[in-house]
Amino acid sequence: MSETISDKIFESLSLQIVTGVLEAGVKLRQDHIARDFSTSHVPVREALLRLEARGLAESLPRRGTRVSALDPAEIREIVEMRVSLELLALSYAVPQARAADLEVAHHHMVACDRATDMATWDVENRAFHMAILAPCQMPRLLNSVEDLHLAAARHLFAHWQSRWRPRVDHDHAAIFQAIEQRDTGAACAALKRHLRRVG
Repeated sequence: MSETISDKIFESLSLQIVTGVLEAGVKLRQDHIARDFSTSHVPVREALLRLEARGLAESLPRRGTRVSALDPAEIREIVEMRVSLELLALSYAVPQARAADLEVAHHHMVACDRATDMATWDVENRAFHMAILAPCQMPRLLNSVEDLHLAAARHLFAHWQSRWRPRVDHDHAAIFQAIEQRDTGAACAALKRHLRRVG
């Protein structure tokens, strides 16, 4: 499916919000965004609605749409939900994973390990997690996981950006190896440890 202008606006704004370029409370002005992307207000409104649905923006009466506040208390909820939903998805994904699925996951795992900046690492890290879960073929579940990834990434950038360093992720390697061996139990156990450690 080809990317629409609304998709491009959403991806650009969500990246800026997650990485902290657009801070909490900043107004997302439709006219400015439309001008920046040389488009009408319609795709901008669509993108803003998607940001609201993902919890990255909020629409306030007579104040327009703004970047939502970051609540440190929600990180525990995010971690608990990720553990539950990602383990559920992985338990269905492992038996259905094909060679092509493993190839995609391996690509993102290597790219994640080779990342030299946090923004690249975050994109590849989320891509790896989605790649190992995708074979579950449960789109609603995967959409929920993707929402949680965005929320978790925003907290990571807010609290860990100054301390981030390039590194090889041994958890990813353990998860990938278990999936390769079709060992659902080991894959889920490794993923659970990984998510708890990150949390």
